Order: sequence, then structure tokens, then C-alpha cells
Amino acid sequence: MTAPLCLLTRPLAQSRAFAAEIPEVECLIAPVLRIEGLPFDDARLATAPGLVFTSANAVPFAGPGQGRRALAVGPQTAAAARAAGFAVEEGPGDALGLLPLLDGRRDWLHLHGRHRARVLPVEGIAVYDQVPQPLSDAARAALAAARPLILPLFSPRSAALLSGSVEGAAAAIAAVAISARADAAYRGPASLRIVADRPEGAAMRRAILLLALGERSRTPWVETEWGHR
Repeated sequence: MTAPLCLLTRPLAQSRAFAAEIPEVECLIAPVLRIEGLPFDDARLATAPGLVFTSANAVPFAGPGQGRRALAVGPQTAAAARAAGFAVEEGPGDALGLLPLLDGRRDWLHLHGRHRARVLPVEGIAVYDQVPQPLSDAARAALAAARPLILPLFSPRSAALLSGSVEGAAAAIAAVAISARADAAYRGPASLRIVADRPEGAAMRRAILLLALGERSRTPWVETEWGHR
């Protein structure tokens, strides 16, 4: 079987970083979202005793960490916050798992995007937007070709956007979702659907590598027990 191509549709910086973490897999980067900053009251950031990050996209808008306390949703967001100089406590990988860690921190400030999957019980400020953009010509060509595709789904919103963009694809698609919510939001074609065992980048890498290099890579996806959905 022809080795699959991994179609990465996260914002550009995140797609490039993820591709660098799976050098064994050929990737095509074609973002369906781009990050744009929003106007907000940065004075409020200075008075907050700590910041909550549920996406690495929010970290650049928080300014230099300078040792300030931060709570990050999972490993990738935590790494971005530490690189910015924050003293970081790392969460379990999803916003729901953060809730117990917010006890006693209700005066902290959640920096998030305009579109957020879950409202946390702390004050929030939208500091960026994820603006939809069409798939690139290269991505459309890949969808029209015979080579199988691995399609990672990193959020419910991007999964929903991709549903229409990949409709009618000739390529066999294996959709790999970071969560059950992202999987449920995807309504496009798929010969195989997998949900990562944890809502984090490391679990997504494991699932993609298994598809690309493991036992399943030698079985046509259209013949698997998952079938089309």
C-alpha cells in the first residue's frame, strides 16, 4: 500500500511544529484557520494573580511571563508558556480536566480565542480569533488523488470546517480526532475514524504513526471494520 500523506490543517505555526515532531511521516501543511489578535484591555492582565491558557495560541498575547504563574491545559500549551517565561502548572490535556485545578483560583484570568469549546469558571478575555480560510490548491489536489490521507482533527471547530472542505474527496481518508467532541463535529468522508486515547499532541502523534508506519498502514482503510460514516 502507498504510504499515506498527513494533511495538517492547524494554524501555520502549530502545523509546522507538529510536522517536525513526526519526521517519519510525509506531511502537507494547509491551514484552514489563521490566528489574528483582538483588541483587549492588557491592563487587566497585569492585575490578575495568574493566567489560564487552554491553547498555545493565546500565549504570545500575554506578553513576557517574567515568572508569573500560569495554568496550562496540557503539555504543548505548557511548553509554549514556559518558553515565554511563565511559571507553569500543567493540566491533564483538556479543559474539563482543568476544572478541579481552578479551585481557589477563581480570581485568575483565562486568555482564550473568540471561539472556545468550554467556558471556565474564571473571568475570560478573548485575545485572538481563528479566521477560516480555504484549503490550498495543493491540499485540494491531494484530496482528488489516489494516495490515502491521514486527516488529524485537533478541535471541534476545525473538524466542522473541514467537513465541507473535503466533501467528495477521491482519496481514502483516515480521520484522527484529538477528542470525542472533535470526532463528532467531523461530518466529512472517512474510511477509518480514530479518537486519540488522550486529548493531547503526544497521543495524536502515536495514533498517526501507527496509521502511517504500523500494521494498519498495510491494510486498505476502505476494507477496515470502521467503514464509512
